Amino acid sequence: MKFSELSQQTLEKIKILQWDRIIEKHEGPESWESVLRWETVEIMEIEGRSVLLPIDQSQHDNLTILRTIWSADGNSVTLFLKDTTYYDDNFMSGYLAICDRLKEDDLFVAIIYHEWFIIENKEVLAGE
Repeated sequence: MKFSELSQQTLEKIKILQWDRIIEKHEGPESWESVLRWETVEIMEIEGRSVLLPIDQSQHDNLTILRTIWSADGNSVTLFLKDTTYYDDNFMSGYLAICDRLKEDDLFVAIIYHEWFIIENKEVLAGE
């Protein structure tokens, strides 16, 4: 799925959404309408599903999906990401996104996008 292929109805749903953010000490909520106005976004395919994040398409090549957690009902996903666009260390390049599926669409859209310090606790956590 490509962003340019979305129906007008789907675009209208996205535009009215708000999303929460904490990025560089700036806090949300933000509107998806402003993201669509100022960024060149593109849909990402993650584990066979279409996901829209509030970041410019130019950053996609710098993203690594570290972990995905799909909800039991299949309507939400939590993503742990590393974005090396500006920094390549665990202190500055981690992000957490929570995305919900649009009604009557197979598109997941971020409702939360926060900075996250990449902390690995492999020694004591089973999921690491």
